Amino acid sequence: MSAMEKQALKNKLGGLPPMPPPGVGGYGKRPIVRKRDYTPVYWDHYFEHEHDVKVEGNTFRVYECGKEGPVLLFLHGGGFSALSWALVSSNISHLVTCRCAAVDLRGHGDSVTTDDGDLSSETMSSDVGNIVKALYGKDPPPIILVGHSMGGSIAVNTAFRHLIPSLIGLIVIDVVEGTALEALTSMQSFLRGRPAVFKFREHAIEWSVRAGQIRNVESAKVSMVGQLKRLDTAETATSQLDHEHEMEVVTSTSDTIAEEDEDEENGESETSKNSTDRLQSTDKLTSDTPESSTKPQQHTESLKKPESSTKYTWRIDLGKTEPFWKGWFQGLSEKFLSCDCPKMLLLAGVDRLDKELTIGQMQGKFQMQVLPQCGHAVHEDSPDKVADVLATFMVRYKVAEATHNFERAFPGC
Repeated sequence: MSAMEKQALKNKLGGLPPMPPPGVGGYGKRPIVRKRDYTPVYWDHYFEHEHDVKVEGNTFRVYECGKEGPVLLFLHGGGFSALSWALVSSNISHLVTCRCAAVDLRGHGDSVTTDDGDLSSETMSSDVGNIVKALYGKDPPPIILVGHSMGGSIAVNTAFRHLIPSLIGLIVIDVVEGTALEALTSMQSFLRGRPAVFKFREHAIEWSVRAGQIRNVESAKVSMVGQLKRLDTAETATSQLDHEHEMEVVTSTSDTIAEEDEDEENGESETSKNSTDRLQSTDKLTSDTPESSTKPQQHTESLKKPESSTKYTWRIDLGKTEPFWKGWFQGLSEKFLSCDCPKMLLLAGVDRLDKELTIGQMQGKFQMQVLPQCGHAVHEDSPDKVADVLATFMVRYKVAEATHNFERAFPGC
């Protein structure tokens, strides 16, 4: 009996499977390491629809989901976009009866304004008030403002200026006046340390995860395109993804029609005359309309362009926004505490509290929740937990009804 046969018998008697010979079944080989997928994900996996809101010559991109209940109006941080709220919006809409609306703020994402460079807290909070009027008219539904970082500052200023008459709640994520002002001294160094150009969108997504800007790969895959634009044309990466998505739909529809035609030719459909006539009339209409016959081809030609020649950079140059930094955060704690609606501060660590907020929290002037295992983009790193926190807040103040999917995970909110 050979040594291999003896080993196999020993393993069998010992209740262990026989050891495969070297080179078989992975034994003697290096384990296969699968590369993580960083392909961008389209927004419709999480939001139900998107549209552009026109206000005073400005156009703001808004993504929405949910059909009834109070509105959670999400404001993103500096450099981010409305897509950073994709996973949170999808999660919370299944926990409580509510609507979600996420806005690309001035100078960000796919919003276009007459002055993208004016990012003062006064201008941007006025934008939010105007967007609400454009969306909901003179009788807006109950609205809860939720803002992250810079967006938290804009949310506080919007509430402080009473720009939303139906405001019923204010939630600020990981921004505190004292900590924010201290961090400004190193902000330019941080921005210079980021890559200036990415060869592919996937590279930007991978960088955001590896650098810890967004620790959740799923969230990074849908949200990072909102932070990018093409270097050659300045077209936003989200707009380019829109074109690719349209082409996928056109191609899928064409394939379906082709399959139907093939089935009919093979005699698989006994009642195909009406369908054939309809398809022929459609073909005739298409051939008689120049735009419809050339537009898909134009999309195809643009997509055939090698992506290696399409480099990406940041949608907004945050370094140029420095004149507005102090204005975003100075006096923020006092304004936050003075807002008379229910309030909550959601932080990645208790060390971020400044003196004024510490006193206010001890006096019960606002609710506080800490998610210590998250980075600065708390809502992207742990969207399920943040959704639980928001749902608990809404149920506690009886502004929304819980669904059968919701069980309180944060009773202290």
